[in-house]
Amino acid sequence: MQCELCGAPIVGPSKTIQIEGAELCVCVRCAKHGTEVQQPRRKGAPQKKPGLAAPQARRRPRDVFDLMEGEIVDDYADRIRAAREGKEWSTLDLAQAIKERELLVKKIEKGDLIPEDDVRRKLEKALSIRLIDSTEDSTSTGGPGRVTMTVGDVISFKKSRK
Repeated sequence: MQCELCGAPIVGPSKTIQIEGAELCVCVRCAKHGTEVQQPRRKGAPQKKPGLAAPQARRRPRDVFDLMEGEIVDDYADRIRAAREGKEWSTLDLAQAIKERELLVKKIEKGDLIPEDDVRRKLEKALSIRLIDSTEDSTSTGGPGRVTMTVGDVISFKKSRK
């Protein structure tokens, strides 16, 4: 057997080390160049071939923007407080209804804390309100028959006038 680092024949026991993520079977002299990998020795267990890095499952990093449904409205604190007071609930009553702490509800109502998606959904359900500004909500409010201009309309209008 040859050392996978220096190429010299290995006399005596070989060492398995890890260098830059690759596992190598090396001689005792070359073992100092990496970190030694301790492998459990079991009889009958299949052994990994030295020199091959173990395949690692690569997970795609989670992107926060993939999970977003829309943007939370600017006046979320006022909407929550008004809906809670409309039901004549205390902050403790609301906290018990959504199974969260009263301190969390108070911070959200003061506007100190933006509710996470799961808490936001619980609040929307318990208070029968919408806290997300989705694209359907932001459509034109010009009334029936009114047409609103977009940036693309302005550009095409200016081009046609030239």
